[in-house]
Amino acid sequence: MDDKDPQISDKQIDTIISIMLRVGVIVSSLTVVAGAVLYLLRHGGDLPGYHIFVGEPSELRSVWGILRLTVSSSGRGIIQLGLLVLIATPVMRVAFTVISFIIQKDKVYVGVTLIVLSVLIFSLAGGGR
Repeated sequence: MDDKDPQISDKQIDTIISIMLRVGVIVSSLTVVAGAVLYLLRHGGDLPGYHIFVGEPSELRSVWGILRLTVSSSGRGIIQLGLLVLIATPVMRVAFTVISFIIQKDKVYVGVTLIVLSVLIFSLAGGGR
């Protein structure tokens, strides 16, 4: 590969993607574990009331609510943030792939990957509920 050539090799793309996926999973895992430890320190002795169904609080159903709970050091909020990172990891991989195909000037794969990214974002945003 020539130094003046803006192309990026397939091997470089694969390396970057593998690093992105590993870092995403590690960060997600560490975040979930940290939230679980915090949650158990605060609520480990609570007795669960399995006879009464209580759904997730509304704050844990939106990104902004999760971020607010995370900032306030809520164990459940931090766990949910870790799960959001886990979900965002493959989405970021697809977004990076779009960028790499743009750099490689591969219009067909840019189009296909943009469709995949659009479907992912649409479904994560609620899928037209």
